[in-house]
Amino acid sequence: MHKQVLTLLCLSGISCFGLSAAESSAPIAVQQPYTVTSPNGDRQDPYYWLRDDSRTSATVLDYLYRENNYFEQYSAKYQELTDKLTDEIVGRIKQDDSSLPYTKGDYSYYSRFDAGKEYPIYLRKSLQDGTEQVMLDVNQLAGDSDFYQVANLKVSPDQNLLAYMEDTSGRRQYTLKVRDLRTGKNLPDEMTGLSSSIAWSKDNKTLFVIQNDPVTLLTTKVLRHTLGQDVANAQLVYEEKDNSFYMGVGNSGDNNYVVIYLGSTVSTEMRVQDASKPDNEFKVLAPRQRDFQYSASHINDRWIISTDWDAPNFRLMSVTADKIGDRNNWQPLINHDKDVFIEDYEVFTNFLVINERSNGLRRLKVMPWSEPQKAFYVASDEAAYVTYLENNIEPNTDYLRYSYSSLTTPERIYQLNMKTGEKQLLKQTEVLGGFDSSNYKTERVWATATDGTKVPVSLLYGKDFKPNGTAPLYQYAYGSYGSSSDPSFRSVVLSLVDRGFVYAIAHVRGGQEMGRQWYEDGKLLNKINTFTDFIAVTDYLVANNYVAKDKVFAMGGSAGGLLMGAIANMAPEKYRGLVAHVPFVDVVTTMLDESIPLTTNEFDQWGNPKQKEYYDYMLSYSPYDQVKRQAYPAMLVTTGLHDSQVQYFEPAKWVAKLRTHNTSDQPLMFKVNMEAGHGGKSGRFSRLAEYAQEYAFILNLLEQSK
Repeated sequence: MHKQVLTLLCLSGISCFGLSAAESSAPIAVQQPYTVTSPNGDRQDPYYWLRDDSRTSATVLDYLYRENNYFEQYSAKYQELTDKLTDEIVGRIKQDDSSLPYTKGDYSYYSRFDAGKEYPIYLRKSLQDGTEQVMLDVNQLAGDSDFYQVANLKVSPDQNLLAYMEDTSGRRQYTLKVRDLRTGKNLPDEMTGLSSSIAWSKDNKTLFVIQNDPVTLLTTKVLRHTLGQDVANAQLVYEEKDNSFYMGVGNSGDNNYVVIYLGSTVSTEMRVQDASKPDNEFKVLAPRQRDFQYSASHINDRWIISTDWDAPNFRLMSVTADKIGDRNNWQPLINHDKDVFIEDYEVFTNFLVINERSNGLRRLKVMPWSEPQKAFYVASDEAAYVTYLENNIEPNTDYLRYSYSSLTTPERIYQLNMKTGEKQLLKQTEVLGGFDSSNYKTERVWATATDGTKVPVSLLYGKDFKPNGTAPLYQYAYGSYGSSSDPSFRSVVLSLVDRGFVYAIAHVRGGQEMGRQWYEDGKLLNKINTFTDFIAVTDYLVANNYVAKDKVFAMGGSAGGLLMGAIANMAPEKYRGLVAHVPFVDVVTTMLDESIPLTTNEFDQWGNPKQKEYYDYMLSYSPYDQVKRQAYPAMLVTTGLHDSQVQYFEPAKWVAKLRTHNTSDQPLMFKVNMEAGHGGKSGRFSRLAEYAQEYAFILNLLEQSK
């Protein structure tokens, strides 16, 4: 620590103790009076000073560095284990792997990782002569940067230009770059302060991008830029005035349209433009209405629409391109089913493929347009699995690409002949390090929640596992935004399973595993169901002797970090250790502040605390507000200084408050990634090393328990 920084701290009155004292004990943040006002009451927040939107305050940065030093000192005693886990986790991945190529126009496109390199290389190969061309080597672009990410790549219709977005901080504020693939040189056209969205018009010179609000980072303006012109003169083609809506821009699957996607928690809208007429105005597919959502794909001069209009689990409808603008023109295609949730779909010239969810599992249904009565399902041999639609770039084909995975089966990408039903394995993820899927078993069980609801749980354990109540548990869930936690393969978790752990995914309410109502039952004034479901799963696994009650560990990130914070307050005695990554824990204060990214868009997710009913309910579970004097389990909390989704100061304040209220002697660790945002570090090996740090923290605690 530099002497001048310590001098600043002493003058500020916040911290002036010596380095040796600070680094040999847990950092204790001082408390400063601050009142958070609201129409429904004022609250004191003594750690509000930890918020620094500029991220330059010497006082705040010093405190964060002290937390990092404290974690480094604590973790040093098991560094050998961390290194071993890092080597083990990295050792399972094929370092020189390539993605499965897809064909578009005159080329096949794919990406590749070179051994030892952190970032991908994006390539294409000519279908005529087989010549391979490197479009982008992200390793060269990243150089020695602490963080670097290419978020989107879009090739122009004539395949001569590549537009891409780059992020150098992790804050998801992107810069548009355009590369001439004929010369390998970038054009001077650069635009900053953007989202990652890109769309091309068919003239190969007009691009559509989205400008972010510089404060809230909300997507507010769609700009049209013509290559070669001054980027300062990019034309505004649409501005979103409602700050509860997010926005994206892209091309329809058949590339005949440029599409503006607008969505809030409960409403969506699409605006479309003929891609061959970039100067035309965008037309509304169907005007937005509250509690009305839809998405649409274009094929054969009509739009195929997935919508919740009179269909909570969604149904499919269609409308010809000349009759858009009024949903009353829509015609039924696939009726609503109260037991089947339509998650996704893909349109082909001759087929419709629906990725639906039934009884908590995702499956694929293939339907010929000409003979819908001959629809069939793609079969699976496992009890718990997941199927996803893969990149299906060309709509005029009879071949469907999809992926299949389970907790014991690494991802397989298949090609299905939709006419004959013949299936071909195109690629299987190679897992090194002696992996053998027969060494593991997966199971689906059902826990009973406090209100009697049956909650599905996906389990993974070793083949010799016996439910005798001695195994440690690693339990995960997310449970928000309707995002489902599917039982797909994760090689990293094998490092725990191989050491005797049971790995459990709790499919708690707030996701959509059991249909749309599953989501509705875990948001707004039902949010606490997410937390009690998770605790009920823990109780079930202990009561049925799957795991030992004193060896229960849990992890969640972002909104799943909120889940960790809630159960830490509600049932701390049931967990040996908790890991909360980038946790959303200061619910009320954040949702009162409309300058913070995500706030206004999420009133229909969490509630608007300016309304008393929501204020009181949100306050009742907000982890930061509900911290009390009690014994908390061991905890590892992480954040990124530049996080745009959950600001770093939320977990910083939470940890500071926990330190003054926790009566246990269990470790409370806070690790701040000073060069990254919500997704953590950008390099693949750096990310894997973060898993190793988490697992080493857990395994060290388990060893101490013996």
